[in-house]
Amino acid sequence: MKAVAIQRFGAPEGLAVIDLPEPRPAQGQVLVCVEAAGVGGLDALAVRGDLAGYGLREGHVPGSEVAGTVAAVGQGVDASWVGRRVWALTGRGGGYAEQALAAEEEVVPLPPGLSAAGAVTLGGSGAVAHFGLARAGLAPGASVLVRGASGSIGIAAVQLAARAGAASVAVTASSAERGARLRELGATSVLDRSGAGEGPTGFDAVVDVVAGPDLPSFLARLNPNGRLVAVGIVGGMPPTDFGSALISGFLKSVSYASLSLDTVPAAERGRVAAGQFADAVRGELRTVVHEEMPLEQAVRAHTAMAAGEVFGRVVLRP
Repeated sequence: MKAVAIQRFGAPEGLAVIDLPEPRPAQGQVLVCVEAAGVGGLDALAVRGDLAGYGLREGHVPGSEVAGTVAAVGQGVDASWVGRRVWALTGRGGGYAEQALAAEEEVVPLPPGLSAAGAVTLGGSGAVAHFGLARAGLAPGASVLVRGASGSIGIAAVQLAARAGAASVAVTASSAERGARLRELGATSVLDRSGAGEGPTGFDAVVDVVAGPDLPSFLARLNPNGRLVAVGIVGGMPPTDFGSALISGFLKSVSYASLSLDTVPAAERGRVAAGQFADAVRGELRTVVHEEMPLEQAVRAHTAMAAGEVFGRVVLRP
């Protein structure tokens, strides 16, 4: 089968189309004929070589979530999955391919009316946004900041915070055009990447997709009892001494937390994804697809992400 693998860590040009044997589902697994693979932040980190702690090696196939039709199941898996359209998390990768394997507990049926591209745009990102906002203590009337709101996680977080009754939903965005699009999705004010602009000066909850060197300045803008939750590191690692910003805010009882879907039970992830898929079909959540590209254009997809050109999610189609 056709797949895209990392031949050389670093730049997107290290990706290449290769031929691999067709995978066979092991016990507890399903085999998905891929209609769409999401291109996400985890995949970008893998391509850059920033996931050394995960044991990734050259030859790794990125792609942590896919949507398509179940073609086969392994031992112990309900055979009724075969022929059903599903969304699935594939673990550390394997989705940039014509076929991908996933554990049965990571598979969620797709409702009629939701496209494969919409599923991989909302599925993992919507779950991250949901659990990130919960960990940040989102409550009606809160002031919320979504930092790095132009990606699929941020777009989901903006919509979820707005419909949960947040008093204000500020976002950081790199351009006025992006800010206008985020306002259409529920943002009430737009700041630049540094946090400057018209809007609240303090926040009860911050969902941060970026991290990077500016993280301490956003910790400093937390209100008393405010919490910043890091759900991504697309801007790189924060300064090694960023904890000093927390100590500086000691009298305000501010806190920092991180959120990885790896720590959320699969059943909970699936429940949230299924609910959000139903919301999307009803028009209560929007899935923003930046562009659908052939699998062979994975280099172009990652180049666009690295250049900050993507609003929403790029989707690869085998």
